[in-house]
Amino acid sequence: MRDRLDQLRRLGFAAVFAVIASGTLAETNPVCGTPAALDDGWIAASPESAGLDGARLCGIAARLKDTEADVHAVVIVRHGELVFEQYFAGYDERWDVPGQYDHDATTRHDMRSASKSVISLLIGIAIDRKLIAGVDEPVVKFFPEFSALKTPGWDGITLRHLLTMSSGIKWNENLAWTDPGNDEPHLGADANPLQYILAKPIAGPPDTIWTYNGGGTDLLSNIIERVSGKSLQAFARETLFQPLSITDWEWKTYPTNGKIAAAIGLRLRPRDAAKLGQLVLNRGVWEGRQVVPAAWIAQSTAPRFQAIGYFGDLFFYGYQWWLGRTLSEGKEVTWIAAMGQGGQRIFVVPELDLVVMMTSGLYFSGHQGHAEIDILSNFVIPSIRDR
Repeated sequence: MRDRLDQLRRLGFAAVFAVIASGTLAETNPVCGTPAALDDGWIAASPESAGLDGARLCGIAARLKDTEADVHAVVIVRHGELVFEQYFAGYDERWDVPGQYDHDATTRHDMRSASKSVISLLIGIAIDRKLIAGVDEPVVKFFPEFSALKTPGWDGITLRHLLTMSSGIKWNENLAWTDPGNDEPHLGADANPLQYILAKPIAGPPDTIWTYNGGGTDLLSNIIERVSGKSLQAFARETLFQPLSITDWEWKTYPTNGKIAAAIGLRLRPRDAAKLGQLVLNRGVWEGRQVVPAAWIAQSTAPRFQAIGYFGDLFFYGYQWWLGRTLSEGKEVTWIAAMGQGGQRIFVVPELDLVVMMTSGLYFSGHQGHAEIDILSNFVIPSIRDR
């Protein structure tokens, strides 16, 4: 009994009183959002110890139920400590295997296009290791066997243009999946997707127009493999995941052609995905080790283009990272984010020393991502007492 009381004191009395008032106190989870005790590198703490109002965070579950948002996970990190995590059963695709699934702290989840932000981190590591000279290297340099496919304009495209999605490649992912004009399905269906991408015409000069392009991310991942002599999975494991103690992950391959789904195929536990956000917040440092160069984090998260027509038109784009803002209690708060279809979000809020990671199953809904902004702006940020 004394141990139980000590545990409740550590969790914070405000949150305890909120749960007692509701008439529920589950033995396995005495206060809503209590982080699970896993040996995965996180230091767990109470919301109150990190300056958050635990009682307010306890309202997240009711809000999600009211809005039928199909959110699967909410993970909150403040001052480098894991202070809140909550999981919900719901519909999920799980790499195109639809169904109802339970979710908990040990459940991997599709990251979808949040995978692109991880490719950016890996490019930064490759440059730091002198495997790539820099972002101004021409793309065609890395694919000499496809030189005969070059159409006018390809010689002027650099890695930077792929990172910022400003290459000028004629590319369209905004059409229905079954529409033959949609370029994205070719990445998984064509026997040689690199050939498909490199044979595309150039619609306009690079560094001019932003166009969402997963094909460019696939080129970046293949460049990593070519310069490192390793598979993308092996390079990611050695240089990024192992230093962050991320051991339970997978990067899917397309079932049709067996190629790595670099732009959309990463699957992580949500609390491991939150580590990536914390890494960015810490300017590339994890547990005292510089995993990604600080300069690369700064370059990657600098706004470079207005992102038009994808995940809304109010965001800026860096090197495969999104940049946005939210209004919370009358104050504008800016953030960095990795975003994936269905509502996968890693929010990094530097001015509040905050990371919020959420997963969801709204893959084909126009409302995807709405619940995540709602939770961030109306629950998490307002719960911070010391801002």
